[in-house]
Amino acid sequence: MRIGLITGGGDAPGLNGIIESCSKTLIKAGHTVVGICDGFEGVFNENYKELTLKEIEGAHAQAGTILGTSNKSGTKGREKEFLEKYKKMNIEGIIACGGDGTFAGLKAVSSEIKLLGVPKTIDNDLPGTDLTFGFDTACTVVAEAATSLKATAHAHRRALFVETMGRTAGWIALGGGVASYADAILIPERPFDKSEFIKFIIERKKQQRGFICIISEGAFSIGENPQVAFTVPGSPQAERFGGISNTISHWVERETGWESRHVVLGHLQRSRHPTTTDCLLTAAMGVEVAQLALSGNWGMGVVYRDGHVKHAPISEFMGPARLVPKDHKWIELAKSLGAFI
Repeated sequence: MRIGLITGGGDAPGLNGIIESCSKTLIKAGHTVVGICDGFEGVFNENYKELTLKEIEGAHAQAGTILGTSNKSGTKGREKEFLEKYKKMNIEGIIACGGDGTFAGLKAVSSEIKLLGVPKTIDNDLPGTDLTFGFDTACTVVAEAATSLKATAHAHRRALFVETMGRTAGWIALGGGVASYADAILIPERPFDKSEFIKFIIERKKQQRGFICIISEGAFSIGENPQVAFTVPGSPQAERFGGISNTISHWVERETGWESRHVVLGHLQRSRHPTTTDCLLTAAMGVEVAQLALSGNWGMGVVYRDGHVKHAPISEFMGPARLVPKDHKWIELAKSLGAFI
């Protein structure tokens, strides 16, 4: 068989692990893996190549994706063109590694092509799976940054506001915030009361020299909306959130007199090499999705549920974002540690 492999949407630590483990399994079984470059753009631009064992060796330890990716284009309005270009590749089907934008784009053509899926996003907000690879690495970046920044915050008697990625979901801010014992964690699922937040900060100022707050980019106060930094026309998700840490930092300094600074971690959360946890997860998922292809079990995906890598219909990745439940155990843990959340 000739099987296509595509990585779409934003890059995530572990993508190369999927490429290496999946390709090794298929190539050693005597099949050809066609790497599609730059996500959907590789299909439209006919930019793809046969992957070799030499090319993929050791890729799992690297950040990014050796195939390239893009989150700037989808299939909407171009479904016919997509199918025409797909047929020219002369492949059995596509193994897609992506997030909600990727699977939403593939849903429009899923009745015409054979698909297998691997859910991917550092945001950890895809439905159908308890955990997405890249999330653990992103949380590690946040926790390490917050822990380091705590030292300078205490040295200068400052309040520091650390902005994380996550869009409409607060998983990264919550995980990184709890792991670093942050003083406050603001996430989109829990709009915060401004007056209560200020009271909390004033009390902390009496007790300690520095203050660390982890803010998800989509967080907002009661009665307000998430702050949009810019838009990307034509993208499946045109509005890009950002700037809330800057806004909150200046507001807190005005309200409390506590000198404040903000730090936007941005793409640092994507660019770190994957943690051991993410390497283990992608090794298991890559082999498993290759086995699905070998058995001809198309229309399925691999997910992490109840501590195991399992199979699920690919349609389960195509629903609304999986948000942090209001009663999630990490929220209760943060409260027990004394954090404002």
